[in-house]
Amino acid sequence: MKTKLTELLDIKYPIIQGGMAYVSDAALAAAVANAGGAGVIALGGRDGAWARAEIRKAKTLTDKAFGVNIVLQAPNVKELAQAVCEEKPPFVAMGAGNPLPWIDGFHQAGIKVIPVVPSVKLARRVEDAGADALVIEGMEAGGHIGTLTTMALMSNVIPQITKIPVVAGGGIADGRALAAALIMGAAGVQIGSRFLISAESPAHKKVKEKIIGATDTDSVVTGFSRNAGVRGLKNAFTEKFLRLETAGAPTEELNVLATGTNRLAVAEGDLDNGFVQVGQSLNLLTRMQPCAEIIAEIMRDARQILLDAPKIAL
Repeated sequence: MKTKLTELLDIKYPIIQGGMAYVSDAALAAAVANAGGAGVIALGGRDGAWARAEIRKAKTLTDKAFGVNIVLQAPNVKELAQAVCEEKPPFVAMGAGNPLPWIDGFHQAGIKVIPVVPSVKLARRVEDAGADALVIEGMEAGGHIGTLTTMALMSNVIPQITKIPVVAGGGIADGRALAAALIMGAAGVQIGSRFLISAESPAHKKVKEKIIGATDTDSVVTGFSRNAGVRGLKNAFTEKFLRLETAGAPTEELNVLATGTNRLAVAEGDLDNGFVQVGQSLNLLTRMQPCAEIIAEIMRDARQILLDAPKIAL
């Protein structure tokens, strides 16, 4: 399947793996890349030494396209950016901050730039600033989210961006969603949660089992009233957080409560005090599969849906 995204990254299928902190490592990124998508190493919560080691490791595991994801609000963002520029992965995705000041520096290092944006306004600005592609991520996604849905973002952003590929993310987990995004004009999709429960994912077994056992109403958003929404599964931590948030607790107190909960869940398997960050398409996340099997299944279903689309009576 050829789209502007597959041509840009020289990948077989228009699928980018989402950058998930403490989950998206070199092994997972390489597994996605070897299966025909674009793997991503997440640098959230990491230091420059770890970034260098994982990028180098990924290069030994695959000769296909992979990238890194940088959280621009990270206190050590300059250290991470320097490591990325020196190690030169094929592309870098950026979110949670202003990507504009970083685009030229990565380009000078020969690295393609794919910012994650939450609105038409920022999408236009990154296109004008020379980004190579952009990801629009709806609030159906796991982890840090904005205020617009994936459908609304596709409806609003795609017609406005004409020079670079637009990738849709947020709640996308199967071939139906890929087909729908392509029909709406996206050049590909970003998928996180489905790869979170893949065989190659380093997430704790308890986390994978918890996600597989969840249903559509089991996710919740914390911090939404503070313009800092994070989506994940309901548990004792989210109940306490939301109780304090609703009662008007200071943001500083909430930040202290939330710090480290993602790692506590995915790395240590603490399902009570940790926060399992996952998207809303929970009923599609039914089993652990190798990344190659996941991508093959998504592409098979997407192709069939696209082939059947002309049969719809008009």
